[in-house]
Amino acid sequence: MVGVLLPETETSRYETFDRPLIEQAVKERCGECAVRYANAENDVQIQHRQMNAMLTQGVDALILDPVQEVYLRGLISEAAEMDVPVVSYDRVAEGPISGYVSFDADAIGVLQGEGLREGLGHRADGARVVRVEGPLWNPEHVAVSILARAGAHVSKTYVTSGWTPENAYAVMDGAIADLGVDKIDAVWAANDALAAGAISALKGARMNPLPPVTGQDADLSAVQRIVSGEQYMTIYKPYRLQAEAAVDMALALARGESLDSIATGRISTDTARDIPSVKLAPSLVTVDTIEKTVIRDGMYTVNEICTPKYRPACEKAGLID
Repeated sequence: MVGVLLPETETSRYETFDRPLIEQAVKERCGECAVRYANAENDVQIQHRQMNAMLTQGVDALILDPVQEVYLRGLISEAAEMDVPVVSYDRVAEGPISGYVSFDADAIGVLQGEGLREGLGHRADGARVVRVEGPLWNPEHVAVSILARAGAHVSKTYVTSGWTPENAYAVMDGAIADLGVDKIDAVWAANDALAAGAISALKGARMNPLPPVTGQDADLSAVQRIVSGEQYMTIYKPYRLQAEAAVDMALALARGESLDSIATGRISTDTARDIPSVKLAPSLVTVDTIEKTVIRDGMYTVNEICTPKYRPACEKAGLID
């Protein structure tokens, strides 16, 4: 039995992609295996109870995306004592984890920084960037250096109370009141949900044209905003590869097998050393790269993106004739 603990549903990826892809990978690789699933709804105490219940129920391995990296350290130690391996998924949990699968955070920072620089074009020199982050977010500082080299700078950072468009709308509305629309040249939003809220606030302030806005996760609605010109870019992360690597690790560990053929590297944390890891490469999605990223890999079809509302924009972008 493989336990799967995911952190929240505010970000659409977890229920839309991660959960079904993990369940599918387990079924394909181990027909006699079962998956026990729980989502913490962004509550660390709920996730603690969920993990404790799974250990009590006798799972053979855990795939864990922690709400907070530090909160489950004690339970991860208990799992190790019970010979239940824990594969940290997306975020690296503290404690004696047995494996780690995620995307290259530095590469994400590079792509967001380069995307904003590209979106600003000749206006990058002296550009004022507002950063919108979610709680407990570790921003990719490499993006700051890329923007700085282009002459842009982060004028102010706003942290939401949750990863929802509504929370992003509130902080972006505050940013507009603080700074004025004429002093916002770009918005570095941590993910697509926050980008959606920030864009709604900018539109509500009648900002036209909209400044370039970043995102992350390649939500369908974000890809549609990119087609229509409301959002400049997002980050595509091949969730299937992530799910399959995590399942491969969990099943191998549960069987007492080596991870040498699965892991592509090693990481160390303050609480664990030399952890077998897989770090996958993300891709930049702009209107010019939709076809060779999310469509080519089967994440979305042209019909899913180009609904009647977006058909004229899709025609202009060359996605449909």
